Amino acid sequence: MATAARLVEVALPLPLLRTFTYAVPAETRHPVHAGSRVVVPVRGKRVIGICVGESDGSALAGKEAKPLLDVPDPTPALPADLLAVCRWISEYYIAPLGLVCRSVLPAALTSAIKPDAPGKQERILVIVGELPTLTARDEAFKRAPQQRQLYELLEQLGGRAPVAHLVEQLGCTPSVVQGLVKRGHVRIEQATRLRDPFAERAIASAPQPTPTPAQHEAIQRIVTSARGAVTLLHGITGSGKTLVYLEVLREVVLTQGKSAIVLVPEIALTPQAVDRFRAVFGDQVAVLHSGLSDGERLDAWRALQRGERRIAVGARSAIFAPLANLGAIIVDEEHETSYKQAETPRYHAREVAMMRARETGARCVLGSATPSLETWVNARDGRYGMIALPDRVGGGALPAVRIVDLREELRAAPAPDRAKRAVLSAPLERALHERLARGEQSILLLNRRGYASFVQCEEGHVATCPNCSISLTYHRTPERLVCHYCMHQAPADANCSDCGLPLKRQRGLGTQQVERLLVETLPTARVARMDVDTTSGKWAHTEILDRVARGEVDILLGTQMIAKGLDFPNVTLVGVIDADIGINMPDFRSSERTFQLLSQVAGRAGRGPKGGDVFIQTRAPSHHAVRCAMTHDYHGFVAEELPSRESPAYPPTLRLANVVVSGLDEPAVTDFATQVADWLTQADLRFSLGVTLLGPAPCPLERIKNRWRWHVLLKSERQAPLTRLLRGLLTGLEVPARHDLRLVADRDPVSLL
Repeated sequence: MATAARLVEVALPLPLLRTFTYAVPAETRHPVHAGSRVVVPVRGKRVIGICVGESDGSALAGKEAKPLLDVPDPTPALPADLLAVCRWISEYYIAPLGLVCRSVLPAALTSAIKPDAPGKQERILVIVGELPTLTARDEAFKRAPQQRQLYELLEQLGGRAPVAHLVEQLGCTPSVVQGLVKRGHVRIEQATRLRDPFAERAIASAPQPTPTPAQHEAIQRIVTSARGAVTLLHGITGSGKTLVYLEVLREVVLTQGKSAIVLVPEIALTPQAVDRFRAVFGDQVAVLHSGLSDGERLDAWRALQRGERRIAVGARSAIFAPLANLGAIIVDEEHETSYKQAETPRYHAREVAMMRARETGARCVLGSATPSLETWVNARDGRYGMIALPDRVGGGALPAVRIVDLREELRAAPAPDRAKRAVLSAPLERALHERLARGEQSILLLNRRGYASFVQCEEGHVATCPNCSISLTYHRTPERLVCHYCMHQAPADANCSDCGLPLKRQRGLGTQQVERLLVETLPTARVARMDVDTTSGKWAHTEILDRVARGEVDILLGTQMIAKGLDFPNVTLVGVIDADIGINMPDFRSSERTFQLLSQVAGRAGRGPKGGDVFIQTRAPSHHAVRCAMTHDYHGFVAEELPSRESPAYPPTLRLANVVVSGLDEPAVTDFATQVADWLTQADLRFSLGVTLLGPAPCPLERIKNRWRWHVLLKSERQAPLTRLLRGLLTGLEVPARHDLRLVADRDPVSLL
């Protein structure tokens, strides 16, 4: 009797909330386990999927299962804990498991059955014959002094080093290497050099600061907490959270022999973070983020998978590092919205970090000076541990913050100076001159790129994007009008599409305009601008920040990417050009984000012995986000902000989901959004779920990239009803096959725009 074929479930990268059953041939190149990459036939094509477990074949409904075509790897690409996390992401965020698995793996493993071989081949010189005494060396190298120098240099480097590096260090010829090989004291091996973008970056010497009593207590509480525990490390800016992270990792990685993940919110912060961790842990650190090439990412991923490197540092996607024996996960600046994935699967890396910690027994640390309200409430109510670092290291004081009321500033300014004073108030300009005279550095924040926010004709019409419901931003270098959502461009000398008059009037403020004014006002100042336009190159962030660190920049001007994580002792002044940007955005988190941004950028000043000052320019000095940022009062902000989340109710008071309908035809989108709202209302009543629905209504940004957008908000005090309703919607309501209509469910959205 023939043995029944073994059946497995395979997750495919398709927009379907289901898996597929395949048969395992009697002979495969490698064993098939849960987490293994497999190649399967899909409509005549070879597609890479992930085996997610055994199958009973019930989904086949009597049909014969197609066989797997290949099993390319000897071991599973996804270890058991990562596969479990993928399942959780799929269930919680209502995302196809195959798309989740694809986002977890490097692109090279999901796009090619056999990815390129890692790294480059290089020749390595290895000592094979020891010469322990001076007499032996004198005899061996009597007439070959360069060979002796080469041998002793190789000894200093641990007995193993690349040939090219040795030749360059000594300035000798390859014949010296060959002579040493012929004598039998060394041999040449072929080895693979990983594509490491930080390999050529010098490793700084690691300072050995002694933790303060508060830091020591924080370290001990974290390393002795329960396996899988989550701890909020609430430390003001400059309180030494990074030292706590380093000491926790020293215990976990060096003493306990485990591995760790460190998340930072911005790629711009990665170089500084990597430098700090490499200074302590050397080549144990691997970098994972979207700015790497596919080859660099694959090499780092494989080094972590093989255990050659035990600390993964990176932005959002580094939470999926394939590390075994995970001991700690650190989420720095846990409040940052960049931890939320904007496309399917729309996961939040902070939530994934906590789930992975539970799966592996790792300690999870959420660090922030301004925690998200969701995290704060969970810690306050005892669901997370909480540790406070209320003081700056070394007894340093938080910088003095001065609010500059731009309304009064403009009223007091002479008419010729008013345009300038709207950008640089008189107090801020004086402070910049003083810092420049003293050889100190300044940081200026304006969270809006470009030169002007929009342009108008004489009739008052605004140039808008033909694809999005947003105005075009004027850029001066190169001169053009740009949409920051779809990147549509128009010539800067275009005429108004409504009346044909020239678009000459520039309105609003951008970083390019501030940069020009700074150069005109302080002609001797060395100004560096850091925004999306100046950091498109792979190493652009690093090059700018390295120049600041070397003292080659007097004023660093930028958007929110300069507001967090930077530590430059010579920065004694921070200026916020316009604190009102974002306060009145149509989003319930606008005040929270404004407070966090102001608090974070203020913390960049006074981190050295010289102290520092902060100037916040605003037209809303009485707004609680501005008032509390002025006094560095997080608790005061929470006390005023939380009641506004209770009526009307928004997170953290309850759970939220945003269902977005989009398409190319406005009436079709409106009709389908109404169908979606009706379906949700009927399902909620039928199952008595108690979910509150708001909408349908146009999204605040009604059109992006030629797609019209409507949404329905779902509110619930519990998770389960939202999960049931969203899964039912995505599996039970058919999306009409016209006008490229799409239906997306965003669980725990960080923005409603």
